Formats: sequence, C-alpha cells, structure tokens
Amino acid sequence: MNHNKGIKPSFAMALLPIALTLLLLAIQLFVFNDFTPHIPLAIGIGITAILARFRGYKWLYIEGGVFNALRIALPSIAILIAVGMIVAIWIASGTVPVLIYYGLKLLSPEFFLASGMLLCAIVSVSLGTSWGTVSTIGLALVGIGAGFDIPIYWTAGAVVSGAFFGDKMSPLSDTTNLAPAVTGVNLFDHIKNMIPTTLPAMLISLCIYLFVGFYVIDSASVDFSTINTITTGLETSFSLSPWLLLPPAIVLFLSLKRMPSLPSLFAGVISGAILAVVVQGFSLHEVFQFMQNGFSITTGVTELDSLLNRGGIQSMAWVITLVMISLGFGGALERTHCLESIIEVILKKTHSFLGLQAAAMGTAVTTNLVAGDPYLSISLPGRMFAPAYVEQGYSKLNLSRAVEEGGTLISPLIPWNAGGAVVITALGLGIAEGNIENLLYIPLSFACWISPLIGLFYAATGRFSPKLTQVEREQAEQDPAEETELVQA
Repeated sequence: MNHNKGIKPSFAMALLPIALTLLLLAIQLFVFNDFTPHIPLAIGIGITAILARFRGYKWLYIEGGVFNALRIALPSIAILIAVGMIVAIWIASGTVPVLIYYGLKLLSPEFFLASGMLLCAIVSVSLGTSWGTVSTIGLALVGIGAGFDIPIYWTAGAVVSGAFFGDKMSPLSDTTNLAPAVTGVNLFDHIKNMIPTTLPAMLISLCIYLFVGFYVIDSASVDFSTINTITTGLETSFSLSPWLLLPPAIVLFLSLKRMPSLPSLFAGVISGAILAVVVQGFSLHEVFQFMQNGFSITTGVTELDSLLNRGGIQSMAWVITLVMISLGFGGALERTHCLESIIEVILKKTHSFLGLQAAAMGTAVTTNLVAGDPYLSISLPGRMFAPAYVEQGYSKLNLSRAVEEGGTLISPLIPWNAGGAVVITALGLGIAEGNIENLLYIPLSFACWISPLIGLFYAATGRFSPKLTQVEREQAEQDPAEETELVQA
C-alpha cells in the first residue's frame, strides 16, 4: 500500500465519517420511519471521501478501496442470486409446500420453536450456508409457524439461532474458513475451540424455546381449522409427495461431498426446475419467469398466498444493492485508514486478556454495524489484533473465536447488515413495509448473542482460553504477510 496517498487520520477524524453516517441512519430509521438504509450508507461513502480528500487522499485511490471491497463481495452476491432463484423454484416445484404440509401434520406447537432451531442448525452445518438455510428451511418453518398462529418474530428468532450457529460450526462455511485463515490458525482447531461457547449457548436457547413452547405460546388456542385450510389449500394447489424432497437431498449430498456452496445451490435450482415442469405441470417459460420475478399463485387462502408468492432474482435486488453499498462504505473506511486508526487506539488501551478479547469481539460487532458486512467484520480485526494475542501469550484461536462470534453471529441481528437483510427479505418480515414489531426477532435469536457472552465469561475466568504454544510462537516470529494475503485473495 502506498502511504504517500494521504495522511493517516487521528482517532477523532477516523470516527467522524462513521458518526455522521450513523446519524444519517438514525434520521432515516427513527425520524423518517423509513427502513431503507441504502442512501445514508451511500452518502457515508461520499462523507468518507470528502474528509479523506482534505487529508490528501485522491479520489481514484479511495475508489480503488471501494471497488476492491465490491470485488470481494462478488461470491456473496452470486450466492444471493442463487438463493433468490432457489426460493422461487422450490416453491414452484412443491418442495417448500410439502415441507410446510408435513410440518403441520407432524409437529406440535409446543416443540415447534425448539425443533425448528435444531433443524436449521443441522441443515446449516450440512450445507455450510446460513443464508441458504434461512431462505429454504426457514421459509417453510415460517409457514408452519403461521399455521400454529405463532408470531413470526418467534419463528424468525429460532430460525436465525439455528441457521447462523450451524454456519459458524460448518467446515463448509465461508466465514468458518475465513476466521482461521486471517488469524493464521488451523480450521479444525478453530471449530473445536468454538464448541465450549457454541454447545452451552445452543442448550440454553433450546431450553428457552421449549419453555416458550409449553408456557408462553398458548397451544390450546391454536385454530386447527386454519391449519386444515392451509393443508387443504396446499393439496389443491400442488401435487404433494415425498419425491419433492429430492432437491434439498441433492444439495445436502453435494455439500457433504465438499462441493462448494454455489454449484450445490445451483444443482438445487436445476432439480427443482425439473420437478416444477414434470410434477407440477409448469411450462419451461413459467419456470424461467419464476426464477426471475418470483413464484406467483392464487390459492384462495390469504395466509398461503402471502407465504408462497415470493422469491426470484428480483426479490434479492434490495439485499444485493445494500450489500454493495455497505461494503463500498467499509472499503472506503479501510482504504483511508479510518478503521486502522480506531483499532490502534483500542489496542493501546487494552492491557488484559479480557480487555483484548472484548476489544476484538467489539471491533467485529462495530464493523458489522458500520460496514454492514460479516466478512469485513471478521477479516479486519482478525488481521489487526493477531500480534496483541501473541504479545500477551495467548493462542490466536481465542481471536478466531472472538471474531466469529462478533462477526458471523451478530450479522443477522443488524437489519442493514448483509446477514440481517437476508433474514428480513427471505422470511418476509416486512420491516420496510412498516412491520417494525417483527424486529423482535433480534433479541429472540438467543443463541446468537448468548454465545459471545459466554466467550467473555471464559476470558474473564481463564477457562477454555488456550495459551500460546511453542509452535505458534515460532510461527508468529515469521513474516505475517502470508496471512494478510489470504484476506485479499
């Protein structure tokens, strides 16, 4: 990097573009009551560029940082496009309808939330993608929950808890691979070191969802006539059979064979399209239309129509543009050294292991809040904090766990983050349409915020906080440039 491009900002100057952008976000959300964070974040890029220009940075240099961040985001955007197609096609093929149908027939309201969380966790570990799990299995669970008259924010909380925890622990997940890559630790050592926080958080969340199912949700008031109406509507509108579960089975099989997420999801699209034509009787042109614009049907059941009429590439346009703008903002902040200056000040004030762990996790959370991207929230503190762990004599496995919990797990809890935007769009929470109460899914995604708290408890007590080994110490003495290159690859 050529540091002659401009003067490194002071701590106050580094905070200024972030503070002004957050102020604009607050005005948009709370004054205008408009949940579209795109424009405030886009203006934030301009604010960052103007302030950096006064410090000597040239626009082309800043622009390079913005476009580099967008280049890194292309795999995520490709997955979002595949998710948009798969949602529409799995509805058209009958896959999502048959999951809803069997779920309403087999599940009970008491066990629904706990079962939904476990199902999403298993599928997400198998597929290695939380976004794909939310958009498919999560969507089916929303339909089942609606049949049980369970508020959608409770269902969304259980889905998010399971899907993002599975993503965190899966060796197939991009974020699970990114965290050890940028910190320079072994992938499977990293996964093993996350078990002490993951397993207790999942068990606590499971107990909470079971308690809610038995003592908060009134199963006696479930209107079974509504359930019968939904199942009858599904039987009338689709040809239902266990064969319709073939697309998710194919995706699961390919994932277990270590096939990358994108071709696995695309195989799900193709297999679903074949079923939509052969089993459900749609024409090839209709299937193409569904992939582009989303599935559309009129069943005569209002609840069912609102659930099934969704998907398509166009449905992901809101999320994709948000990912691009938020990543561009993060790229501008990184290129102009604003994030680096802030982290350096934090490191100077961090003297204990608890403080170091809290700083790394807090930086990941803050990057999620500001930049709106889970990948940057993992890679940035993963690079910047690594030497401090070595200096204090602690293994960088602690760092990789901290950035996973502050990055991967917190991203779905921030509505303008890529993770939160996928949750809101895929599950049809309708926040932009004024259904602000559905943001209650954030505190109800228990596993996502309990795990970081457990991690901080371990840091305070010294439990499950591995010290630096001799091998790691020798590795740390070598040139760390190789680790940084992994982030940029």
